[in-house]
Amino acid sequence: MSPSPWNVRRLPPAPGKTFLVTGGNAGIGYFVAEQLATTGATVVLGSRAAARADAAMASISTHVPGARVRHLPLDLSDPESLKTAAVRLAVDRLDAVVCNAGMLLEEPARRENPDGQELVFATNHLGHFALVGWLAPLLTGGRVVTTGSLVAKTAQLDIDDLRFTRDYEPKEAYARSKLAQMLFGLELDRRLRATGSTTLSVVTTPGGALDSLTPARPPVHTPTTGERLRGLPAGLLLQGKHAGAWPAVRAVLDPAVQGGQLWSPRIFGLRGAPRLEPLRNKLADTALATQVWSVSAELTGVDPFA
Repeated sequence: MSPSPWNVRRLPPAPGKTFLVTGGNAGIGYFVAEQLATTGATVVLGSRAAARADAAMASISTHVPGARVRHLPLDLSDPESLKTAAVRLAVDRLDAVVCNAGMLLEEPARRENPDGQELVFATNHLGHFALVGWLAPLLTGGRVVTTGSLVAKTAQLDIDDLRFTRDYEPKEAYARSKLAQMLFGLELDRRLRATGSTTLSVVTTPGGALDSLTPARPPVHTPTTGERLRGLPAGLLLQGKHAGAWPAVRAVLDPAVQGGQLWSPRIFGLRGAPRLEPLRNKLADTALATQVWSVSAELTGVDPFA
């Protein structure tokens, strides 16, 4: 069955539902939160920075009058912060969690989280892996939406060194973390289907999303005129972060979306409305996904939906 028509600017109503967006205070996560807020749902911004979350909530309320939005203090790099997330969320049911937050270090030096894991991998992948595990009791019948990246398709995972102790390079650490995230999202859905669960796990990529092509949302995002002008040529192939949010928003809301799917921008995976994309190469490697799951469960001490 082909997906039903979808209008990125006319989203279906979702009053009474609750969605958690990690990293919802900035970037693509902010626009995922803002767009979900237009549905009448309660949107929770998972963020470690209270001031930035307050600014994001004020901006959302300005652009979405009557928005139901609140902040959940959440540090994906800190296992102790994740353990209590479900309790602090204070809801009986969570209709979707969008695993969006991510970090890319510019500095060459390798850093670690409190558990001794490489910081980028710990934040982007292991943090979300554990978070979904702790939130599992709230997600029955809901959706886990994992935001991946195009760079994941070129990454090479070393299963024996997911802590990246050898030949560390920041951009490669980021690419590995995004590949692990996407493999997790796909493997999670296979495990959910095997148990007859009604929870769905969906993977998305935002395409090429640039700040210079993104609408202003002061004080969250305030591009200068010069930045906007310099970014115009890139608009032929790429898009702003508001459009980069569209695949994740569709994965949360569209009843035609199924578990185990990958949604990406329509035009070469870089820009445009979201479309269903086939799983190829590493993303279709179920043996690799199983290995990533096993090592992630060992490193975090959490086994989501087990």
